[in-house]
Order: sequence, then C-alpha cells, then structure tokens
Amino acid sequence: MAQTRSTAELISDCVHCGFCLPVCPTYRSWSLEMDSPRGRIDLMKGLHDGALQLDERAVAHFDACLGCMACVPACPSGVRYDVLIESTRAEVEARYVRTAADRAFRELVFALFPHPARLRVLAFPLFLYARSGLRRAVERSGLLELLPRRLAQLATLAPGLGAADLLRGLPAFTPARGTRRGSVALVPGCVQRVFFSSVNRATIRVLAAEGFDVTVPRGQGCCGALSLHAGRDREARGSARALIEAIEPAGPFDAVIVNAAGCGSALKQYGELFAADDAWRERATAFAAKIKDINEFLAQRGPVAARRPLPLRVAYHDACHLAAAQGIREQPRTLLRSVPGLELLEIAGGEQCCGSAGVYNLMQPASAAEIGERKAADVLATGADVLVSANPGCTLQIRAILAKRGVDLLAVHPVEILDAALV
Repeated sequence: MAQTRSTAELISDCVHCGFCLPVCPTYRSWSLEMDSPRGRIDLMKGLHDGALQLDERAVAHFDACLGCMACVPACPSGVRYDVLIESTRAEVEARYVRTAADRAFRELVFALFPHPARLRVLAFPLFLYARSGLRRAVERSGLLELLPRRLAQLATLAPGLGAADLLRGLPAFTPARGTRRGSVALVPGCVQRVFFSSVNRATIRVLAAEGFDVTVPRGQGCCGALSLHAGRDREARGSARALIEAIEPAGPFDAVIVNAAGCGSALKQYGELFAADDAWRERATAFAAKIKDINEFLAQRGPVAARRPLPLRVAYHDACHLAAAQGIREQPRTLLRSVPGLELLEIAGGEQCCGSAGVYNLMQPASAAEIGERKAADVLATGADVLVSANPGCTLQIRAILAKRGVDLLAVHPVEILDAALV
C-alpha cells in the first residue's frame, strides 16, 4: 500500500513500550513476542535492513496477524501498524512463493468473495443445502472433519439464506419520507449484498425514514477491502477505481453510506491507496471524504423518526474495523440506546477481535477458532437476547461458534434494530 512516509520512518515510531501486547489477540493466545505487533515490527525492520530473509518463518508470523488494528488506538506513540502490516503483506504477495495448495486456496477465495455475481450463483445451492436438511446431516455425520481444515471452515461458515435473499433486489432509488434532509448513495457490499440483504433493506428504510433520498448506483462491484487487507494491492486498486466510476456519475451526494465495517475502513483509505498515483490521488481522496458508516452518519445527523419500544437485552460487539480502524465506538451505542425499552449490554474484553478479520478465519482457521471461542464465551456471559454486530464477517464467525455449542442466538446489524423500532 502506498504511503507518504518511508517504511524506515514508520518502523522507527515503535518504541517497544508493550502497550500493544494485551490488546493483541494472537499474543493473548500464544504469548509469543513475534506474534505481537511490536514483534512483527521487529521482523519488518530486519527485512527492511537486510538482516532477515522473507522466508517461511517470517511469513508465518505476518500471516498469523488478524489485521484487527486493536494495537493502533492502544499505541501511545501513534505507530501506523495498519499501514505497516498492509504494505508488508503486499511485499509478501509480491516476493514470497507459497505452496501450491496455499496458492490454490487463496485464488479460490479471491475468485469468489469479492465478486457479488459469483456469490449470487452460489447462493441458490447454499439455500437448498440448508433447507433440504442436508447441511444438518453432513454436520452430524462428521464428514467435515475429514476435509482439510480450510475447506471445512468454508462449509461451517456458510450462512443460512432466506427466500428474500435470493429473490429480492434493492431499489435503485428510495425517496425520503417526511421532510427531506438530503441525499445519499449506498454501497451494498459483496457478502452483505448477497447473504445479508436484509441489512441493506433495513439501511434504506431507516435512511428514508430519517429524511434522506437513497440511491443504490448500478454497476457496483467490490470495494477492494478483502484484497487490500490481504496485500493484493493491484487488485484492490482496480476494484476501487471501478467502484468510484460506478458511484460518482449518479451523484452528487451528501454522503456515501457503508454498513459493513471492513468495507468502510477500506473505502476511507482510498486516498492512501492511491497516494502514489497522480491520476487518481485527488479523485480517490475526495471520494473517501464522502464515506460514512451508517452508524456514524445517523449519529452525526441526529435521529428524527419516531421509534416504538423494543423490550430486548442487546449485546453489542465492536467490529474491529469499525471501532479500531475507524474510531466508531460510541455512535452505534448511542443509536441503540435511543430505542425505548432496549437494554444495552457490554461484552467483556470488547476490544478483542472475534477471529473473523476479513478472510482470516478461512486462512487461519485454528487461530480464528481459538480467538472466537473467547469471544463467544464473553457474548454468552452477557445473557443477551440478541447479538448486534456491524460487520457480516463478525456475525458469521460468532454465530458459527455459538452453533457448535448448540446455541442459536439471533444476530443482527444495529440498523436492523433501528428498522424494527420504526413506527
């Protein structure tokens, strides 16, 4: 990823104080220095200075990082670990030769998840797999245990789908209800668009109820988030350019709304992503300035729509790329507390990742499971009726782990709560 300061300068910001250690999920799991942020920065320094080789051992420590960015707000020195780990991963992808099996699985993941049209083709077989009872039979049979861990994880994380997810698209334009307060565009995402279409529909209804015209520009593909966080910079830039070109002509808009934390984090980085590109830098920076997470936007504008009581005990999970990467913590809580009758519960260790982290739970399933088990235990300890999360990957990860424990806990996006409370 492009950056305005040199790698050596960014590395030198780390003074090895250790404030990052308690918030790092992998350090908490294994207590290994090289699997902490400051340890990985030491590896980066060795590679940059030529004292270390980019070999299997070094790459394993970088691969083990979730990229959850919990260390960024915890660092008193302002170390840009987010920039460092993403640029290091880009270097790994450019220089390191992975095993054939690893390459094949990564190509499978990136040939599928950043492509909404391909995901939609997959959606119908998944619907039949779940509704026919075959999924339950396969899970009970133990067949998944015979598969390679990564392939088994793909099957485990496959979301349940309703008929509405398969049949209903999103309206191109939804007018504001009541007094018009402005106009926004919606980025429907990839996984969100296909497997969590209810979140997009709820987002549109809430924005309209709050007085905003909502446009869903046609021709949108992936925003590039998964590719960017995995070090596939060229792929990320291609997706970013295509998305900007799809949304800009439909405007102007007061804001471009995102309701998936990982996507929002990447979209707000477009200026840095194109920092070295004279042709796109200014345009990408201006586009990034328009990006608003749905929680952020609604909290800034202030709610005006009437809401009915919802007598629910709700546990709110801080998605890493919302809380740590975007600094959006209090806004969703404020919105949830605005619903009459709702009791908001805090999850212990809220700064800890759930283990999803983009495609981390597919690439590093054992580590993701260990981290996810801690999060699931903390969620259950709240005694909540509903789990609320602002990222589809988090929802899938936590629900899958709870399902293994025999717990079917309703998991929704904050905007779905707001939607349910609309009068």
